[in-house]
Amino acid sequence: MRQIASQKIYRIVDANFNRTKEGLRVCEDICRFVLDQSSFARSFKNIRHELTQCIASLKISIVIQARDIDGDVGRASTSLELKRKKMADVFYANSQRVKESMRVLEEVTKLLNTNLAVKIKQMRYKVYALEKKVTQQL
Repeated sequence: MRQIASQKIYRIVDANFNRTKEGLRVCEDICRFVLDQSSFARSFKNIRHELTQCIASLKISIVIQARDIDGDVGRASTSLELKRKKMADVFYANSQRVKESMRVLEEVTKLLNTNLAVKIKQMRYKVYALEKKVTQQL
């Protein structure tokens, strides 16, 4: 793999790893502090930690070094991000963010490590099931 191509892949991994972890933390905290559902909160936390272990297998220092905040052409927020009316909206937006970014991670890690891509896919399906349970409570 050419150096520039590798760095761009790691840049995608970095952005989506951060996006996933942030969204998982929001979902976890809603389950913990709003729903008082420790089992749901723990499930989101476990997925977050499992994802961290997966990405660490790629050498996190390489992933972070690929980061280019100043050069990110998609960094600006959209107006939709500011239009949450209730906690269910916050949860839904973040669960969507998690699933989308996990799908990106799954696809690009196929270029780096197919076993890792399979693990991320399994985690994504855990999120689908967990999202269904939590939305029934909100």
